Amino acid sequence: MSILSATNLGMAYGAFDVFQNINIAIHHNERAAIVGKNGQGKTTLLRVLSGEEPPTTGKIFRAKQLKIGFLKQESTLFSPSMTLWELVYHAFDDLHALAKKLAELEETMADDESLLDEYAEKQAIFELAGGYTYELDIHQVLSGLGFDATIHNRPLEKLSGGQQSRAQLARLLLERPDLLFLDEPTNHLDIPAISWLEDYLNKWNGTVVVVSHDRHFLDKVITRIFELSFDDLEMYRGNYTHYVMQRQARRERQQKEHVSQQEFIRKEEDFIQRYMAGQRTKEAQGRQKRLNRLKRDKFIERPTSHKKMALSLKTRLRSGDLVLATHKLALGYPSSDILVSLPDLEIRRRNCLALIGPNGSGKTTFLKTILKKINPKSGAIRFGAAVKIGYFSQIQDSLDLKHTVLDELQNVKDNMLIQDARNHLGRFLFSGDDVFKHVGDLSGGERSRLALAKLALSGANLLLLDEPTNHLDIPSQEILEDVLRDFNGTILLVSHDRYLIDALATHVWVIEGKTVVAIKGNYETYLLAKEKEVKTTNRHNSHKRAVQIAREKAKAEKRSAEKRAREIAKLEVEIEATEKRLAELTTDLEKASYAQDIEALHQLGLVYQQTEENLSNLLDCWANSE
Repeated sequence: MSILSATNLGMAYGAFDVFQNINIAIHHNERAAIVGKNGQGKTTLLRVLSGEEPPTTGKIFRAKQLKIGFLKQESTLFSPSMTLWELVYHAFDDLHALAKKLAELEETMADDESLLDEYAEKQAIFELAGGYTYELDIHQVLSGLGFDATIHNRPLEKLSGGQQSRAQLARLLLERPDLLFLDEPTNHLDIPAISWLEDYLNKWNGTVVVVSHDRHFLDKVITRIFELSFDDLEMYRGNYTHYVMQRQARRERQQKEHVSQQEFIRKEEDFIQRYMAGQRTKEAQGRQKRLNRLKRDKFIERPTSHKKMALSLKTRLRSGDLVLATHKLALGYPSSDILVSLPDLEIRRRNCLALIGPNGSGKTTFLKTILKKINPKSGAIRFGAAVKIGYFSQIQDSLDLKHTVLDELQNVKDNMLIQDARNHLGRFLFSGDDVFKHVGDLSGGERSRLALAKLALSGANLLLLDEPTNHLDIPSQEILEDVLRDFNGTILLVSHDRYLIDALATHVWVIEGKTVVAIKGNYETYLLAKEKEVKTTNRHNSHKRAVQIAREKAKAEKRSAEKRAREIAKLEVEIEATEKRLAELTTDLEKASYAQDIEALHQLGLVYQQTEENLSNLLDCWANSE
């Protein structure tokens, strides 16, 4: 069942058409993604579907009382002075109002019992909506997205841009809309936070529509993909991997059908031309009519594809087998404590090493230490023979914002001819007047492509790549992945792109706490190792718990035995005293009998009888305690 649909949707800004004739239906409780090259209108489509902007043409149908949440790429502060906790706390304003109403009813009910039913009804609603657990939900979401308790009361204006975006995401998740639009939700999230978000969305009781370039995220969460390309929206079932296979098969089939149809059209046109004025004119005229209908109604277009980067990073300089080694290395900035200490590690030629860890754990610091931009706190880094470094920064801080694209490239090679530079930039999709744009006017994706264009000219045999897929659309990521796979040098990759790490990494270094754990293999190998470690820990804990239980049981049995021994000893003392008392009573009875003291005999007889019963009870207790 569709909760939102759109027909013949179009959006234009002035004379520029972003997209047109788009048809889409979003179903209840589904996980959908919109993918495509940068500039195709994915974000604009989200804004139109969410109601942020009205479409230029077409109609949108939304279910009645549909509650929509929209996470934008650019965070907008509700109030700069508002704290992080206050922001997410406002997600439960309806609950706060209901709690206030319940408090008012509690005060009034003492004098008016007719309010009991209303109170019970509202209390049930309050409990069902999470009125008694929402603060726990807040803590879980903030923790999952990487916010520790030390910044819960920090004003939003004091948070970084990435933290502000995560804060907006936290509030949206806690508001629990029926339909959640997420525009690049994994931006600013490290791997643990992305993994948490994947689990959270998979359990989400609502509909999610995502625009994302994170292929691993799309694999884990998404069940339907819409590809926006050339003013057309094509639907694919399944996750990202299924989409890639279906897209390839669909385009191959369309190409075959196009070629077959073109061959049929050529033969028909040859026949029509040959016989239109001859003996078979009527047949030729009939064929012409059928051919015209085919071209009008059933013409199969040649599959179209976007222009792609022609990226090459091959190097002619061969390094020694040992590329880099660390010795008692500790990282950190001069004015800070040690961020992370590394065991003695090596990087060998043709390795692709992925360095992963939480934000702020020291990954970029390690790269800057290798580049000698930061001195180590202690220890050293040793380089092998003939190592030449090329560096890609996630913030592109090597780019001069005042330079043109052409200036930036020519700074790499002073004697490079303008035409050669333009040809090289063309391979990175900078054509025509694009080369005269100032770097400061480029988008994030364009700056990434320019940085890669510069890197391709460096001839480096050791690539230090800091989040190289940030700002790149999926087609560009796929090209970069292929190029890096074929690179004949060595790669040190810092990335949250698990798909890229899975595809390329031969080794993974994981920053855990303030140390590094080295694993041979890719990201999947790392996950399996973590899973094995968790199982081993659980088994160890289970064994430890079993041993502890056995010890506690033995101690309890020992305490019970000691208590039983004490009780037996006490019984034996009481039995001995009772037997002694009976002996004394026997003597007294004999004396009373000799003296013919009837009263004394009666009293002593009663006492003797009672004492004998006590002895019998004590002997029974003693026998049962053995």
